[in-house]
Amino acid sequence: MSVVRAVGIAAGLVTAYYLLPLDGRGTARTATLLTCGLLAVVLVFLWEVRAIVRSTSPRLKAVEALAVTLALYLVLFSSAYYLLDHSSPGSFSEPLTRTDALYFTLTTFATVGFGDITALSQTGRVVTMLQMLGGLILVGIAAKVLAGAVRAGLRRQGREPPPE
Repeated sequence: MSVVRAVGIAAGLVTAYYLLPLDGRGTARTATLLTCGLLAVVLVFLWEVRAIVRSTSPRLKAVEALAVTLALYLVLFSSAYYLLDHSSPGSFSEPLTRTDALYFTLTTFATVGFGDITALSQTGRVVTMLQMLGGLILVGIAAKVLAGAVRAGLRRQGREPPPE
């Protein structure tokens, strides 16, 4: 059920990304979206850590938490890139559609960086660097926190995890 829920939430977030009106003009609105969105990612992550510790299946709940947090993070940056490109044309090497923004986000997150879409403006580069740094934090620190929450959940149930 956790996997189905995680896939459903991720699909819902991507669907919302394509359906919600992202037509705002102005970098202030984009900065506000990004700041509030990053706060939402942190709050969702903390909520998920709490749920892992209390879950009867902490390992499955950790997989769900990572999938939901990651999907929210990627959709957030895709939205920011899309809005940035529309509020400051020329921020990227080509105009971005929603799919292009999602593609740029995924290639940056995966550290593949094919080079077909690049950030040209200073603002575009700063947002891209924030995504890179956040991705490293998400993968590194979040994985450690989730593993600790799984161990705490198993200890709470009296089922110690096997030694590492």
